[in-house]
Amino acid sequence: MYKLIAESVQTAVDLKPLVANANHCEVVIAPVFTALKTVTDRLEGSNIHVAGQDCSTESKHGAHTGEVAADMLKDAGASHVIVGHSERRQFYHESDDFVNRKALAALKAGLTVIVCVGETLEQRDGGVAERVVKGQVEGGLRDLTASDLERIIIAYEPVWAIGTGRTATPEQAQEMHAFVRRVFAGRFSQEAAAALRILYGGSVKPDNIAGLMKQPDVDGALVGGASLEAESFAKIVNYDR
Repeated sequence: MYKLIAESVQTAVDLKPLVANANHCEVVIAPVFTALKTVTDRLEGSNIHVAGQDCSTESKHGAHTGEVAADMLKDAGASHVIVGHSERRQFYHESDDFVNRKALAALKAGLTVIVCVGETLEQRDGGVAERVVKGQVEGGLRDLTASDLERIIIAYEPVWAIGTGRTATPEQAQEMHAFVRRVFAGRFSQEAAAALRILYGGSVKPDNIAGLMKQPDVDGALVGGASLEAESFAKIVNYDR
């Protein structure tokens, strides 16, 4: 919940030339709902995609005051949506079933879905991190078809490393990403797991992105605070490979 419309547009416009030559990855930004349409219009013709930060579980328009349906995001120009973000789970008590319903609604609307999973510090210290993440992957992706998987991205975000300045070491990130890929293979297929993109999210900054991206199962980053300034986000996109 950052930036008014003018600020969101300015950040997007500033970012545009800085990542114009970034052909090694897909660049996606997720402005607040109020700025979504204006930002997508200003980015038309660029290599930057736009995501909604969340969407409703409901596909059918109706009496759901305050909700934003996935097809409304699509109509505003979004190509992606984030569901199950740790803040939604922590502060708004969203369950794996709730996340699954959002993912299915977004897929139905034709969006690519970034499904977030991750454990708290208490869960990691309690030795149940893998069990928690496995439950989130399997619960959040229930009832998906083989064709759906092409529009699914997983983002692993250890809650204990978000906004705390603590970052999972590249080795810790790799360990959990490899585990997520194994869970995905067991739930779907080895082929689908190999094609799955898994992002790391948790205090990603320009000075730690290269180490994370050297890990074989880390396919990208879900960037929080460092994405609020175009220059720092561009440094992450254009990290020294």
